[in-house]
Amino acid sequence: MTEMISATVLLLLIMDPLGNLPIFMSVLKHLEPKRRRIVLIREMLIALVLMLLFLFAGERILQFLNLRTETVSISGGIILFLIAIKMIFPSEESSSTGLPAGEEPFLVPLAIPLVAGPSLLATLMLLSHQYPNQMGHLVGALLLAWGITVSILLLSGLFLRLLGNKGVNALERLMGLILIMLATQMFLDGIRAYLKI
Repeated sequence: MTEMISATVLLLLIMDPLGNLPIFMSVLKHLEPKRRRIVLIREMLIALVLMLLFLFAGERILQFLNLRTETVSISGGIILFLIAIKMIFPSEESSSTGLPAGEEPFLVPLAIPLVAGPSLLATLMLLSHQYPNQMGHLVGALLLAWGITVSILLLSGLFLRLLGNKGVNALERLMGLILIMLATQMFLDGIRAYLKI
């Protein structure tokens, strides 16, 4: 049960719904509210399918690429660390979406890479390898983190009103700090496992 809670927290921090709020809002702002909800739910469902695919096929993907778990753990730790640094020290250009004005997003950038990014997919592969007998718990953790992310993004207007831009930024920095600790732990676990061999 503790593994499920820690996996949920880890996945939620990587999905970073609060940090992605302003980006989702700016990408979807030109759509009418009803259409915005439909697009948001569609993108989140695409991301969920992709995440479940990586969770269940992660082991086979690692075998096919001939990668050891330690490699994924170390590289996942480095990627998470870099993401956490961006969360704590955001740059101005990171807020640009690269989407033509007035165009409805499909797959990119909302589903991939904002929700189901490389670090999340690598983490899912790593979790499926570390806990092969607890796939039910991992699916539960993923669905819980995904559900919380969808709820936060659907209530984006309310969150932005309650917290304001400064509140959202402060919360994202706090989440970035927690993510740095988790990334360091993942990196150290990978090094420890590698040195045992």
